[in-house]
Amino acid sequence: MGKAFITKRENKKRNSDFSFTDKRGKHHQHYSYSAGFTLIETMVAIAILTLSIAGPLYAASRAIVAAQTANEQLTASYLAQEGIEYVRMMRDDEYLHAYSLGGTNVSSTAWTNFLTDPPSDTSAITQCIAPNECTLDPLSPTSPITQCPSGGCTAPLYLLSNGAYSESGTGTLTAFSRSIQAVTVSPTDERIICTVSWSFHGVPYSVTIRDHLTPWQ
Repeated sequence: MGKAFITKRENKKRNSDFSFTDKRGKHHQHYSYSAGFTLIETMVAIAILTLSIAGPLYAASRAIVAAQTANEQLTASYLAQEGIEYVRMMRDDEYLHAYSLGGTNVSSTAWTNFLTDPPSDTSAITQCIAPNECTLDPLSPTSPITQCPSGGCTAPLYLLSNGAYSESGTGTLTAFSRSIQAVTVSPTDERIICTVSWSFHGVPYSVTIRDHLTPWQ
């Protein structure tokens, strides 16, 4: 048999396809491409991979932010409710004090003292009547209720090691600030408004709780 010579063109063709004839004489041809990925194909593959990873990461990030926001809203709700309950305690203390002194009109006397005592008396709400506002620091031994300056109630709360919140500045600084305001609805009805404000990632949030206090009957 003579020696077979294969030209460059035939060799290139054989790299990409081959053919054979079976026993029945039927001709078969197969193609096999060995060329690598093109630049466009590579970029498309990278883009698909990036999108497949970025989607779950974004969803996880939003879930973390939502959980953090919900946690802060819950804390703010407790702080606002604490403000309402503290003012209610102030009213009750006035009643107990008037009751201990005796008299025929204990409820009316206690209510008057609750509303109109001098601001130096920490059991009075008069300094917080609208348009004024007050801050609340239940742990302060001298003045738990303090009237806010004209700029508003912006004093931050600190989380103490015992889990309480205070304005003392001896604990962990938080983003929360709290204000209390009393609005006179009628001579025997005072609406108490407690608002807790904070900011998270530059977005302002607030929780407000309202309640009505009336004289003991």
